[in-house]
Amino acid sequence: MKITGSKRIGSLGSAIFAEVAQWRREAEEKGMEVIDLGIGSPDLPPSPKVMKALSEAVLSPQAYGYPGSEGTPEFRRAAAGWMQRRFGVEVDPDREVLALLGSQDGLAHLAMSLCDPGDTALVPDPGYPIYAASLVLAGVEPILLPLKESAGFLPQLDQIPPHIADQASFLLLSYPGNPIPEAADRAFYEKALAFAQRHDLLIVHDLAYSELAFDGYKPMSILELPGAKDRAVEFHSLSKSFNMAGCRIAFLAGNAEAIAALRTLKSNIDYGIFLPIQQAGVLALEEEADFPAAISAVYERRRNVLVNGLREMGWNVPLPKATMFVWAPIPEGWTSRHFARSLLERAGVAVIPGDAFGAEGEGYVRMALVQPEGKLSEAVSRIGEIWKSIGEIERNT
Repeated sequence: MKITGSKRIGSLGSAIFAEVAQWRREAEEKGMEVIDLGIGSPDLPPSPKVMKALSEAVLSPQAYGYPGSEGTPEFRRAAAGWMQRRFGVEVDPDREVLALLGSQDGLAHLAMSLCDPGDTALVPDPGYPIYAASLVLAGVEPILLPLKESAGFLPQLDQIPPHIADQASFLLLSYPGNPIPEAADRAFYEKALAFAQRHDLLIVHDLAYSELAFDGYKPMSILELPGAKDRAVEFHSLSKSFNMAGCRIAFLAGNAEAIAALRTLKSNIDYGIFLPIQQAGVLALEEEADFPAAISAVYERRRNVLVNGLREMGWNVPLPKATMFVWAPIPEGWTSRHFARSLLERAGVAVIPGDAFGAEGEGYVRMALVQPEGKLSEAVSRIGEIWKSIGEIERNT
């Protein structure tokens, strides 16, 4: 019997995350203590109130039935209420909100529910790996939109040939995003919505980092724009805002037809989010509204420690306005993969090469702010020691 894996599996994204994990294991086997700034997994817990509610809910004998893939009415109402309070956006909890097993669940399955094999979609490069992987799984052809630093890492929609845009099923955006923590303003969203209306396509906005923003910046929802619900859906996640990453709970809001399609698909492949987690999510959305601001303050301090420290030693790293990531240009003459490996082998600091997120990510590395300030200071110190001799490090040219 031959089991080699499908062609789809072979076409899924970069294996660089596994590769970086192997580099880390090799370094640790040599006795090095690694400071991991690679995977963007929150290192802090939810609020005590949320943890207490979850711990109590799991003791209920009624908690262990199938909860339903669309989410409980209570959770969907809580999500709709949060959208109204946070963004001034009114969504119908029955038709315009869908609970998800984390936003990655929705991102992975949305193309399957909206598109047929052979369709096309407009996606950013670089972008979070599930964007491209979801298209592979659905048999959808990606039309890559290069995000260039010279253009503020925004897609140049007016440069997309009209016949290409007319054929696309949807346009995927994420601001502030992963790996690029760039901000987008209302004028950009208005332009994107007009583009979608002109070419009769859906906008899919991944807004998982709406609450992790710094220096007074508050990311907006595209659904704030008049008429946006006719053309857009938006992902929101409790993973980052409420430190509930392991709980796997999120929701999709917006266009009712797109949500109905995803709801139908999910009703065939899962039975929903464990009921106690949904109950804890309701509490988070309704009663712990100040918690994300406290978490943002933590990440803002961490950002300042890391970025200011790297700048002081001579690495000109941009100061992100949001998210838990730093997107840093690497010195000329390096590939992102070789630079990342050198940082790990010589300084014991793990980062992700930019090419893991697409070809346009070459020339950058992504650093996650998932360590305490003391560890980040130590990471800066370690990098500084090899930065002085960076010209002497063998380069992969």
